[in-house]
Amino acid sequence: MRLLERGDTGEFRLTKHLPNDAIPEIPPYAILSHTWREDEEVLFKDLADGTAKNKAGYTKLQFCGDQAERDGLKFFWQDTCCIDKSDGAELQHALNSMFRWYRSAAKCYVYLADVSTCAPDNESSWESAFQASKWFTRGWTLQELIAPTIVEFFSIKGKRLGDKKSLERQIHKITGIPLGALRGGILSDFSIDERMAWVKERNTTREEDKAYSLFGIFDVHMPLLYGEGEAGAFGRLREKIDKYYHRLADLRSADPRLEKERIEAAKGGLVVNAYCRALESLNLDRWHLPENRMFWIRGGSGKGKTMLLCGIINELERAMVAGGHCHNLAYYFCQATDSRINSATAVLRGLIYLLVHRQPRLLLHLPENTYPSDDAVAWIVLSKVLREMLEDPNLKVTYLVIDALDECLTDLPKLLDLVICTSSERVKWLVASQNRAAIRRKLQSGDGLIEFDLGLETNVEQVSCDIDGYIDNKLSGLASLWGDLPLKDHVRDILRQKADGTILWASLVLQELSKDEVESWHVLPIVKDVPRGLDGMYERMLTEIDRYRWDADLCRQILSAATVAYRPLHLAEIGALSGLPEQITKSTENVRKIVAKCRSFLTVRDDRIYLVHQSAKDYLSDRASTLLFPHGVAVAHHNMLDRSMKLLSNKLQCDIYSLYEPGFPIDQVHTPDPDPLATVRYSCVYWVNHLSDSISSTNTNLDTFLQDDGAVHTFLKTKYLYWLETLSLLRVMPEGIIAIGQLKDLLSHIDQRQLLTLAQDAYRFALSYRWIVEQVPLQAYTSALTFAPTGCLVKKHFRVDEPDWISTKPVIEADWDACLQTLEGHRGWVQSVAFSPDGQRLASGSRDETIKIWDPASGQCLQTLQGHRGSVRSVAFSPDGQRLASGSDDETIKIWDPASGQCLQTLQGHRDSVQSVAFSPDGQRLASGSGDETIKIWDPASGQCLQTLQGHRDWVRSVAFSPDGQRLASGSDDKTIKIWDPASGQCLQTLQGHRGWVWSVAFSPDGQRLASGSRDKTIKIWDPASGQCLQTLQGHRGSVQSVAFSPDGQRLASGSGDETIKIWDPASGQCLQTLQGHRDSVQSVAFSPDGQRLASGSGDETIKIWDPASGQCLQTLQGHRDSVQSVAFSPDGQRLASGSGDETIKIWDPASGQCLQTLQGHRDWVRSVAFSPDGQRLASGSDDKTIKIWDPASGQCLQTLQGHRGWVRSVAFSPDGQRLASGSDDETIKIWDPASGQCLQTLQGHRGWVQSVAFSPDGQRLASGSGDETIKIWDPASGQCLQTLQGHRGSVQSVAFSPDGQRLASGSRDERDNLGKQEYSLGQDKSWITCNGKNILWLPPEYRPSCSAVQGRMVSIGCSSGRVLTIGFSRNV
Repeated sequence: MRLLERGDTGEFRLTKHLPNDAIPEIPPYAILSHTWREDEEVLFKDLADGTAKNKAGYTKLQFCGDQAERDGLKFFWQDTCCIDKSDGAELQHALNSMFRWYRSAAKCYVYLADVSTCAPDNESSWESAFQASKWFTRGWTLQELIAPTIVEFFSIKGKRLGDKKSLERQIHKITGIPLGALRGGILSDFSIDERMAWVKERNTTREEDKAYSLFGIFDVHMPLLYGEGEAGAFGRLREKIDKYYHRLADLRSADPRLEKERIEAAKGGLVVNAYCRALESLNLDRWHLPENRMFWIRGGSGKGKTMLLCGIINELERAMVAGGHCHNLAYYFCQATDSRINSATAVLRGLIYLLVHRQPRLLLHLPENTYPSDDAVAWIVLSKVLREMLEDPNLKVTYLVIDALDECLTDLPKLLDLVICTSSERVKWLVASQNRAAIRRKLQSGDGLIEFDLGLETNVEQVSCDIDGYIDNKLSGLASLWGDLPLKDHVRDILRQKADGTILWASLVLQELSKDEVESWHVLPIVKDVPRGLDGMYERMLTEIDRYRWDADLCRQILSAATVAYRPLHLAEIGALSGLPEQITKSTENVRKIVAKCRSFLTVRDDRIYLVHQSAKDYLSDRASTLLFPHGVAVAHHNMLDRSMKLLSNKLQCDIYSLYEPGFPIDQVHTPDPDPLATVRYSCVYWVNHLSDSISSTNTNLDTFLQDDGAVHTFLKTKYLYWLETLSLLRVMPEGIIAIGQLKDLLSHIDQRQLLTLAQDAYRFALSYRWIVEQVPLQAYTSALTFAPTGCLVKKHFRVDEPDWISTKPVIEADWDACLQTLEGHRGWVQSVAFSPDGQRLASGSRDETIKIWDPASGQCLQTLQGHRGSVRSVAFSPDGQRLASGSDDETIKIWDPASGQCLQTLQGHRDSVQSVAFSPDGQRLASGSGDETIKIWDPASGQCLQTLQGHRDWVRSVAFSPDGQRLASGSDDKTIKIWDPASGQCLQTLQGHRGWVWSVAFSPDGQRLASGSRDKTIKIWDPASGQCLQTLQGHRGSVQSVAFSPDGQRLASGSGDETIKIWDPASGQCLQTLQGHRDSVQSVAFSPDGQRLASGSGDETIKIWDPASGQCLQTLQGHRDSVQSVAFSPDGQRLASGSGDETIKIWDPASGQCLQTLQGHRDWVRSVAFSPDGQRLASGSDDKTIKIWDPASGQCLQTLQGHRGWVRSVAFSPDGQRLASGSDDETIKIWDPASGQCLQTLQGHRGWVQSVAFSPDGQRLASGSGDETIKIWDPASGQCLQTLQGHRGSVQSVAFSPDGQRLASGSRDERDNLGKQEYSLGQDKSWITCNGKNILWLPPEYRPSCSAVQGRMVSIGCSSGRVLTIGFSRNV
């Protein structure tokens, strides 16, 4: 940024560049706003070459300089001459910074060249010209009007017409801009569409500038792309805004402004000047001094801390607006009675929300997914995000305010540590709480703390004066005292004396006096009768309830429910949960009347019921417990549980929102009015919490509640699936998963086997189908019930809810396998997985160049780390879990902060792909193995390379430190394992014995054994001291990609290219488990720190989490032993053929799933199968370069056709069955006589593999699709190529003629689906079966097809696991 400096003689000159990131270093300046005239404006180069005075626009510069001098300003700014527009980079920066420059200006002078007046005091002489001024129609002047605090308008003669404040009505009328925006309101308080409309009628010289002029209005930073057009510029701007506000929307529920409004309303409104004396005594100016960073206000319950903070916040907001928003303000109000706002994580959400709301560019610090439901994980993520925001160099001076720290019930010590470590000259904290020793010790350990005790005698007087003012103000509004000044004064004196500095006490009394039934003659007796102190007041209020003769018990029921509830209850919820009679609960207004009779304790806002103060809850829970909870609090929780169970059982049903369509996505679901779930929203989330808190030695009713066939058991048997649907509709699925897990754990201590077994099954069901039910609620009944094991108890209990339109169901395993969860999200092979040391996070690295961090309990993706420019080969957590290392094909290692997603270091030095990374046990070193045949040892803190270990003669695939850090093992493509001294770099051992590349090495936890996995399909276990091979484990049918010991060293897991994981006993070499479910090579395996879970990453782009203890080999389905490559229905649909990588063809009964025949004879993968038109013959093409023709009834091979010089990819019979076409990797198509086996034609012309062939319905044409990205159409009789069709950008995988032969469809790897629509088909990503283009049945990852066939309403799927599924549909959906 440059300024113009005016000299004493009136001359001016350009300053040097001033630092934009240090506004305090920039002197006060004025700024000129004007409309340009082509070729008349003074430009940067004119000032540089001394020709500025020759321009007509020079008079505007003189005006601005002279006016600034009159206002005591030496510096000023004008856009045309302070920006060097010949410098593209400077122009880009200037246009993105201009709003900030205008906002920081001391004054903005608007020079109106089309407004003149000789009598400025005579408004009518210039008003019409002012309204019609061109200045109000230009795009860039929008921000020049809104951004500065002071905007003054001048005529062409330099006469002042007024300023933005005095002319705001006229400006509002001219522009349509709301007065709030003109007065300096927070722009993000106005909707996106509203702000967009401000520029709609304005014009710019360059069409793109209409969008660019909004950069500051939305606080976005974007490159200028002149030439993209107005539509393109607005499109990019919208995309940027949507990205910002989509992230902000996820935090919107935490908006503390709503809570502040509720508090002020509940306490009768914040009386103007009620706290003036207290604010004066606080002397907040001390807080603004650089050395003072924290301000702590403390005082007893009800002393007015919250209302005092509301007043402080209002004062700070007024100062912010007056100062041109040069400061930030964020605040939060904790409340122990509301579980949504009583944790440290909730505080962070609220503060972050307000910060980004006021300064949207801070959203750049928010990763895509920052809102994990688990508080422990959320704290890690959000605390890092807040720290980054507070360290942002562009952050304005920021004031952070937290009320009621003592009511932060979860992670308060962490929050206090964060307050202390982030406080600085630019970040000031103000907190209020009761005088708790733990809070005092923490805050006093920090620097720059100011303390203010409301209980000190010197401060009590000030607070009392403010309470006196509050009482006076409220009494003046009481109708019962109007006209009776002596009575009013008498009442005031009594209240002042009894209040004793406790504003809550005064508020409660005044609330009682304001009741409609209180007459003037009641007032004095009431105030005389009211006892001093909050406890006395509460006791009287509770006694007052007894005067409601018929409703006293009902009021106590309401108070009991409100006290034990985990969040404020809605009017629609509290009636039934408190046990009110149905005659009352059937009307919300009836419930409102009962609640109103408890208004001394309760307040209602937006139909939600709140306790008036934490002290009220403390009183009701303690002093009044014998009255509200005569049988104990545990019984009160049991009653809430019992009523919740009855509510849920009566209300929940299948498709409660009447979505009807099984594929209806959650993001299109709108809550109906009336909402059938209104009464059960609370119960859906918290019934298990009440169950847990019901357990006590005195609660004997619980035994019957948790019996087999008791209330909980009955609920799970009859309503569980409807509950899962409801959790999805309410967007609380993560909370539901946690709840059913808590129930399972709770029941494990109770001897009710049937109930426990069902709860365990329900938990597995929820984990397995959480993702799809969360996204598409009704898939709970379609996909989940269809693919759950046949022995699944949930499936058995809800069989009546299975869709009747699925007539043929796939044959599924009998019981749950070991896979607990499947995590989807990567768009490429998952090559590495690693648990954090505490087991709370799971990292995965993928070929899609990203690392994802997951919550392994809920399956939620917490972070996506981007930055690598190549496949991520390896990930590893540091021993303390604070860092994550990743190695990539881009030849670098990156070290990340896994909580914030920030990249801390990029380590460069390898000359090829980094295949493996590993931290030393103390976290002080990081080892990396690379395709450059070396291992490097790094200092992860500094990024310095400490050692380079050389000796391997091929790629280093894996590195691992021994548990004591004294040895480092490496596995290489040179078929050896080396053991190194990482300190000296000396090679201690070279282990030989594998006959293939060594992909993975791992030390046992005691360091006494070393396991290695190899491309030779074996695992070897070595003695690393002697180099002796102790065991060779065999059993995998593919390369062993990864090995990992369990934490106790008793098990060894291996992941293989055969798509399985095996669990071994490393002592005996026995295979204990084979885990199946992945659809591609298993690239990585890792045990959780407690050994209870095993994670695996695969080429099928998923991560699976397994229970390695309970999982057993449950292969109950007859199937192929390798990937299914092709499936085809017989013409009558009665048989299904499948060809597989296991070199066989199987013939199935698609109705029953029974295998009728297994055809053997090929010596390599079977790529394609096809029935003849009469169904009497079956052709198969194989990688053994032959075609075989079979009798599908007997299984006899009738012909073996030889002649191709490459794999046979596709076979197809002609419509009359007289010819057979085959496509091959040798780039030819052959046409055969299937009866004699004679080759009739060889068609040449493709320049790539022939992937698919198809005859036209009349047999006169043959289409072929190829890896050369073309389709060719041939005359099969003559062999002539009739046409070459081009347009695909990838290999053509499939071709098919329409039934009438008039159209030809082609499918390609360019992901453009050109295949014709069918009634039933597979979706483009093969994760859905669709009907007429609509999703109807989601396919879990393990059931997704490697090939498929559709005939009418029958869909056959061949899976990479070797299984073949057939699903039939009875009708359209």
